Formats: sequence, structure tokens, C-alpha cells
Amino acid sequence: MAGSAAHDSSGSSTMRAAVLHGHGQPPQYGRHPVPRRTEGQALIRVTAAPVNPLDLLCASGVSYFGGPALPYVPGTQGVGVIEQADTLPAGQRVWFSGSAGMAPGDGTMAEYYVAEESAIVALPDSVSDDLVAALGLSAIAAWMALTWRGGLQTGEHVLVLGASGTVGQVGIQVARLLGAGRVIGACRDAQGRQRATELGADAVVDLTGDASEIASRLTEATGGRLDLVLDPVWGQPAEAATRVLSTRGRLVNLGSGAGQQANLSSATLRGRELSVLGYTNNRLSPEQKAAALLEILGHAAHGRIDADRETLPLADVGSGWARCGKAPYRRAVMIPP
Repeated sequence: MAGSAAHDSSGSSTMRAAVLHGHGQPPQYGRHPVPRRTEGQALIRVTAAPVNPLDLLCASGVSYFGGPALPYVPGTQGVGVIEQADTLPAGQRVWFSGSAGMAPGDGTMAEYYVAEESAIVALPDSVSDDLVAALGLSAIAAWMALTWRGGLQTGEHVLVLGASGTVGQVGIQVARLLGAGRVIGACRDAQGRQRATELGADAVVDLTGDASEIASRLTEATGGRLDLVLDPVWGQPAEAATRVLSTRGRLVNLGSGAGQQANLSSATLRGRELSVLGYTNNRLSPEQKAAALLEILGHAAHGRIDADRETLPLADVGSGWARCGKAPYRRAVMIPP
């Protein structure tokens, strides 16, 4: 095995990893047992692992997945190189995903990770490890929520809530790529709104204030037509968006960063025949994930999709963890030694 695997006093192999010792606490850099693969799995030397809001949610111990057993290595996705596998060649560069924090087992923020071969996607050489890691599941969510779940049609007007985050950034670019007639980006952060404009939004909206204030701004920005909302935030922004949606408009929710509850009017939903749709990557098949990611990376290779990011050594995992979900909203990508 390549890399820096060592042996402890019992003779077991260990590796450097980010290890969570307490729910709601940041992980600590240290040594942890090297995972062992079984049939149908691949041992991967990790080269890049992003810190995602999902990782923090799982590690909190209060998510709907339940509190994960401690200690464990967080991280639900990454990029790396195959060390050992049944059907995949050693040396193959890959993207992979897992269920750390949602099911028993360790995650990707370590030197080595064991992935189900079905959850592995062979990567083209045209996109860097850090960009693949930063896009990953967030980009898949934005793509599939707009297309597979939201049914985006050419010429439709699209609102992207939470436009400052990676899902929002990618959502703006995807909506534009897929022929949206008008794209509106909305978030609380002024820098995020500026970035949304740079990424192709026709208009931007401030999401501070109550639902009525937000709805008034959205009405002005949409110009009287809104067909589809990409919503990773819920709360008052989602409530405001439903007030502005056009007849038979759709809102696809895939997160709750602005609140767990939203007050939706029955009269509004019924009167305009609106659809409020839930979305989660967990419902996708491996084939769907792979197809979406490869299509996204094809656009990324030509500069049509990007994600704001920064790379940090895995030893600085505490810093990357603390920055997740905060301005300037650059995805922290941890680089193992």
C-alpha cells in the first residue's frame, strides 16, 4: 500500500485522518485505523475531500439520520486513486461517495477510504481533483433537482434561492446552460449576490427581512413570471417564493438552511396549482449519480460550470470545518498528505 500507513502497538495499520470524537464538535487531525475492503469494494487513496453542509449535519448528532457512533471519520464524498479493487484497475482516478454519518462506518477525510464499487465514477483527466471535489454531490443535487425533479423547460424563468452556496452557484450556471429564459439569484449576502451576477444571473434579490419583504423584491425581479424555484434554504425565502410562483409553477426543496418550517398558504397552492417537491441525492441510483456528474464535468472541462473553492491540508480540517456555510462561501477541499 502506498502512502503513509503506519502500525500501532498492536500491529494494526493506521493512517492520518480527520476524526470526530464528539457530536457537534469539529474533527481533530490524528491517526485512525486504515479501512479494510471486502468483495465488491475498492480501497482508494484519497487526494481531495470536500467539507459539505451534509457532513456538519451528520456530525451534529441531531440530524434525522440519528447520531453516528463515535469516533468516526466524516466525509461523504471525495476524489482519489484506486489502490485495490475487484473490477477497477489500480491507478484509476475516481470520484466516489459514501454514507458516513448516515450509516455506520468511516468517511472520506482521510488518507484512505473504502467505497462500494457501484458508488465509484471513473474521471476524465480534464478537470482537477479540487474542482471535482467541490462540485460533486452539490452539483449533482443542483442538476437533478432542476432537471429530473423540477422538469426545467427551455425558456422558463428560474429562481435560485441560497445563490451564494455551491448548490446555488451551480444552479445558476445549470439553469443558464439548459436554456432558462431568465435566471434570478437570491441570497442574504451581498458578496454572494455579486457572484451570482458574475455566474450569469439576470437579476439578484436580497433575502433578508420577512416573507412579505422578500416576496415584494422577488415580484420586481421576476417581472411577473416565475416557473421554477431551486430551494436549498426553505423557511421564509421558500414562503415568499410560493407567493410569487406563476400558475403551475414548481418549487424543489433540497435543504433547510434558512429554517425547518415555512408557512405555505393553501389558497395559494390550490389557486395556482403549485407543486412543492422534495429532493434528496439519497434517492438517486448510482447510475443516475454517475451520469449527472459526468455531464457536469463535461461542462466544467470547457469552463461552463465552476465552483468557488479553496484547498487546505487535511491537518487544517478544523479551519475548513469552521468555514463551511459561511461567507465568502468557498467550498473547503481537504488535501490528505
